[in-house]
Amino acid sequence: MGDVRADRLLSLILLLQNRGRLTAPELAAELEVSVRTVYRDVEALAGSGVPVVADRGPAGGFRLLEGYRTRLTGLTDGQAESLFLAGVPGAARELGLGAELAAAQLKLRAALPAELAERAERVAERFHLDAPGWFRESEPVPQLATLARAVWEQLPARAHYRGWRREGERELWPLGLVLKGGIWYLMALRRRPGEEERQVRGYRVARFTGVRLGDERFERPEGFELAAHWEEFTRRLAAHRFHGVARLRISPRAARLLPMFFGAAGVEAVAAAGPEDGLGWRVVELPVESRAIAVGDLLRLGEDAEVLGPPELRAAVAEAVHGLARRYARETADG
Repeated sequence: MGDVRADRLLSLILLLQNRGRLTAPELAAELEVSVRTVYRDVEALAGSGVPVVADRGPAGGFRLLEGYRTRLTGLTDGQAESLFLAGVPGAARELGLGAELAAAQLKLRAALPAELAERAERVAERFHLDAPGWFRESEPVPQLATLARAVWEQLPARAHYRGWRREGERELWPLGLVLKGGIWYLMALRRRPGEEERQVRGYRVARFTGVRLGDERFERPEGFELAAHWEEFTRRLAAHRFHGVARLRISPRAARLLPMFFGAAGVEAVAAAGPEDGLGWRVVELPVESRAIAVGDLLRLGEDAEVLGPPELRAAVAEAVHGLARRYARETADG
């Protein structure tokens, strides 16, 4: 019997043990196989001495004989590695660990005492972690599984990357992957021309269009801490991203929109806002990107925000508004 089928048969037993009676279509959906395969697997289990009972009728299905429990719950290496993604099954699927995670969770639940298993089930019924940000489609990350292998096996990667400023080949030593707001990032060592040593840099995984792995393992830097380097990367990213601070007068509606449109920067701006005037408007200071990007971002607030400064940003927004007004006036007149 192959390893794949052996794992599937064990998963079938654990499903029946954990959930009780299940129909053939329900088992097929859980195991991602055909109904015919489920029937063949049930026959194989019965033939090997596992007491699988088939109940007939509309409420029928398969169940284990009352009192039967298996303790064959040892985790494989892949299943153990997948457990850190137990709260984010979508991420596990993207990394190619979805099936491993599902099998690991079944085995863990089967190994728990009845009271703890019941509490674990109640938690799963009442709490759910949804990692991606609101109103954002998941990015395609076709190179993620390959990069994950490079990280795990310490293999160098020659990758084609579409950066903001330049597109081309990168010679990388992948060190770790980070999932932030539904977006995957790679932290890797790279040596640029003119540099004596490799430096840790961050890359958005969706911008890799091709990855080829080398054969010889590289040595990870001694004492490397992924979380610490990620924090430093995000600080540098914020410093490069923001070019100045806009002073705005915002309505109560804009105060609700700022966190949605500008994320953490919007949250902090509203939290530090000045007192309300007679109309409920307040003055805030908001970090903004380059002037061209800032104009487009601030126009999304419409009539609920007024740019007070700096003067050049206020002038740029006013010019954009006047241009829109002239365009719509012209189209109305033509119509």
